[in-house]
Amino acid sequence: MAYRRPDDPHASRLHQDARGTRAFMEWLRSAACVDEDPELFFPVGTAGPALRDASAAKRVCARCPVTDPCLSFALDSGRASGVWGGTGEEERDALLRTRNDARRRSAL
Repeated sequence: MAYRRPDDPHASRLHQDARGTRAFMEWLRSAACVDEDPELFFPVGTAGPALRDASAAKRVCARCPVTDPCLSFALDSGRASGVWGGTGEEERDALLRTRNDARRRSAL
């Protein structure tokens, strides 16, 4: 990694990213999906086998002890595709809209 001066505006961002990655890795080790096929959580399509895969992925999430941090990670990092924290893409979109609407109302 290239040397960065302490006053470099990107230095603190890199440090934050590194901390976030460590925190991500900590809860990921406890995830029920850690030994599952990742493709199960990223179904391609919106019908047939893709729906079955998404349902199977959500069943894995249902027995997972870290669904809350997983969902928070997906929402905070903008993960648009896949099953995260027991939610699919449309469910996360709805959660983000609700959260953004609440933030706008509180800013008024």
